[in-house]
Amino acid sequence: MLGFYTPGVPRQATAPPLPSASASVRLADPSAYLTAPDLVDAVNVALLLGQPLLLTGEPGSGKTHLAGHLAWSLGLGELLKFETKSDSTAHALFYQYDSLRRFEASSRGEGGDPARFLTWTALGRAILATLPPEQRALFHVEGEDDKSPPRRSVVLIDEIDKAPRDFPNDVLNELEHLYFRIPELGDVVVRADDSHRPIVIITSNSERDLPEPFLRRCVFHHLTFPDEESMRRIALSHLGAHVRGLDPLLDQAISLFSLLRSDTAGLSRRPGLAEFLNWLVVLGHGDPAQAMTARTLRVTVGVLVKTAADVDRANVVVDTWLAGRGG
Repeated sequence: MLGFYTPGVPRQATAPPLPSASASVRLADPSAYLTAPDLVDAVNVALLLGQPLLLTGEPGSGKTHLAGHLAWSLGLGELLKFETKSDSTAHALFYQYDSLRRFEASSRGEGGDPARFLTWTALGRAILATLPPEQRALFHVEGEDDKSPPRRSVVLIDEIDKAPRDFPNDVLNELEHLYFRIPELGDVVVRADDSHRPIVIITSNSERDLPEPFLRRCVFHHLTFPDEESMRRIALSHLGAHVRGLDPLLDQAISLFSLLRSDTAGLSRRPGLAEFLNWLVVLGHGDPAQAMTARTLRVTVGVLVKTAADVDRANVVVDTWLAGRGG
């Protein structure tokens, strides 16, 4: 179908080139992100109050990509991202301290400045970036220009519901007032300059309830899944020429995708928007006349569904949809 790989056949120099960039690179382009009016309002409310924006919604609904779009749209440089894990601790949001490396250096008589053994993470970097250069230079921020003026940043705390239960409560005051302590440097306190206050976006897949005190310090917004017309606009914005001119294909793909997401499909997990866009990349790569055939749809269904049982259910939906089209 795609022609990149044929088992047992050596690839020839004259063969069509392999894809040079993954679909995720194209789909992550922050300039292509389309922000719904209600989300624009939520962002502006959070900016006005200086509070974190807490986003919920289905996986793949665009929560994470909003932060990158916001950094791009406001001209605030690279997004600073903290990927929450099941063992994340409060201080890891600001920095990590390599005590083993410091011990080894001390044993060699090379202790020196303890700040050299700190690795700054997303919110720590953003807070330090608000400080004057002479203060920032004291903390040895790797990759940071010590002469650059104070600036604002966008910080993404992704999937906070994955963190241990105490994590949100452990960072209540630090998130509200944007400061943190460093016991390893004599309990020094680093506080953001309010005139360059970082913008904080927090995402949650609602796998775990977040504590009330934490919620009170956030502006909340739930991203609803886009309707079919919005899906068309999103596809054209992200994929541009890749799907432009394939209107019949796009309409058919949206129609089938909507059926797969419906209750009648019976999938244990509904495919998300990111998966839909990846699916379009694959469908749009080959011959448009073959894109919505039974063979192609069965080959590509693994982009959308992720278990053997759901593949079987999806194939039933595909067969029913094709029969309704006379395909």
